[in-house]
Amino acid sequence: MIETRGADRVRRATDRGEREVSLNASAPASSALPWAPAAGETGSAGQVLALIRAAGALTRADIAARTGLARQTVGNRLDALQAAGYVTLASTTSTARGRPPVQFRFRPDGGVLLVAEAGATGIRAAVTDLAGAVLHDVRSALDVTIGPRRWLAALDVVFDDLLGRAGRAATDVRGIGLALPGPIDFERAVVVSPPIMTGWDEYPIRSWFEGRYPCPVLVENDANAMAVGEYRAFHTHRSSVLMLKLATGVGAGIIADGRLYRGFDGAAGDIGHIQITPPDDDGDPPLCRCGNRGCIEAYAGGWAIIRDLNAGGRAVGSVREVVGLVSAGDPLATALSRRAGRLVGIALSDAVSLLNPGVVIVGGALSAAANELFAGLRESVYARSLPLATRRLEIVAARLGDGAGVSGLTTTVTDHVFDPARVDAALARSGG
Repeated sequence: MIETRGADRVRRATDRGEREVSLNASAPASSALPWAPAAGETGSAGQVLALIRAAGALTRADIAARTGLARQTVGNRLDALQAAGYVTLASTTSTARGRPPVQFRFRPDGGVLLVAEAGATGIRAAVTDLAGAVLHDVRSALDVTIGPRRWLAALDVVFDDLLGRAGRAATDVRGIGLALPGPIDFERAVVVSPPIMTGWDEYPIRSWFEGRYPCPVLVENDANAMAVGEYRAFHTHRSSVLMLKLATGVGAGIIADGRLYRGFDGAAGDIGHIQITPPDDDGDPPLCRCGNRGCIEAYAGGWAIIRDLNAGGRAVGSVREVVGLVSAGDPLATALSRRAGRLVGIALSDAVSLLNPGVVIVGGALSAAANELFAGLRESVYARSLPLATRRLEIVAARLGDGAGVSGLTTTVTDHVFDPARVDAALARSGG
């Protein structure tokens, strides 16, 4: 059930599959991390903006000291950024003597972002300011298997509702970010050969939004978005992080040397479709939703646990109900959750040995059954991984909960929109 006042419009749009698309969308450049000055850099206006975004309110003297730019040059950069609406004056506190120095801060109210993180059966969508602060959000039931046209039409109604609640128009949107449960070609914003998303392969998502929202549209894998969110919020002191998403399906996001690693074709982290032979299973491997047999997900995904619980006499229809049974101490649900942790841990142990992450973050709806899942994960990882790779390894719960994906999307979109080169180009076009 859609939790917005536009529920009827969502159903009508979903049934019609509204919107035609064009096939000639241009791809964005990869998002960049906030700029830090290096020896010999000139310090453009875009780079000064990135510095302010990363550091908070800064004075002219602060910027000159951090960049090595002359005070006059700093003033020229700030004048251009202020005229274009990128920065504004920050409130200052009075000092004992003299006038307090003027500080400049990023303007988060110069527009909004629209983001939506999708699982297999539902979404969390939000409208945020340009600093990523959520203004309004909604959780909705929306199944990706209905196909891209109907799904995007339904999402557009949710976006309309969120903009209305924020008092904003489509022309105020500076960027859109979507996280989807499948392999993503980030540059082209398309899903590539998804195991469960029928009809989505190579569908031109960015083109679908053209005309209505004159802004960049970025599409990311859901586990990757969660990885970025958790990493940037809590784990930037680690150079290598692995985000494990346990929900209806199983996936992973990889941070390597401080940057998101998507792989050559966007398939990095697809841990759920690694095939295994469990030591306690001598029967035929179960059929996975991707069409193969014996995938991790076919044993340990939320949908697989639901299947096994129903076969055991429980009436279960969602991951939330699985977690409820585990929390209530149901012996079958508890045993299946612990076994799921052990089996996911088999594939995870190989990833730990290969990547040597400093921390494994576990999130997703199924991770709410934390005690049993974590016990199984740790059992397999510490027994099977190389001792050096686990010597300082931490396995922790996601701290952003179901907000990790939205946080990661806003980070990805703002890093793209406010990329120094992109800001400089916009200033040049406006004569700044």
